Amino acid sequence: MSVKSIVERLFSIRTASAHCDIPCGIYDPISAKIAAQTVQKMVLRIQALEDTGDVAHANTLGRYVTVKEEHAELCKHELRILWADYGWPGTDANEIAGKFNAALKLAGQCKQTVSMEKAEALVGAVDEIAAIFWSTKGVEYSDPVAAVRFGA
Repeated sequence: MSVKSIVERLFSIRTASAHCDIPCGIYDPISAKIAAQTVQKMVLRIQALEDTGDVAHANTLGRYVTVKEEHAELCKHELRILWADYGWPGTDANEIAGKFNAALKLAGQCKQTVSMEKAEALVGAVDEIAAIFWSTKGVEYSDPVAAVRFGA
């Protein structure tokens, strides 16, 4: 018996393997879309927030900025998983890479700024990626509840 097998047996070490981070078939760009819409909503709220100069205003502004930045990072996280783990059958790898690169940069810019233009562009970039994703499955992409989900 080797030292390795003794250690493995003694500490109950088992070898595990997987071919992807999540079970196949669970990929869906909707989580990135919701995160992008949250960024957009926080920009809307930040821009609409009346500066009263008091602690309550500072607290609310701080919370809005925190949520905006957390969801911009979440959008980046979800996009990276989709880009790296999904196979993208029947697509041009360079085109897909360019679209993800642009979306990831937009998410970073949304963290750095309070720009409705950048936030809307991020939502649009995620929608474009979603359309390509669903086309690889033979489905036409639509998000009929986007406006309702985003709210007023």
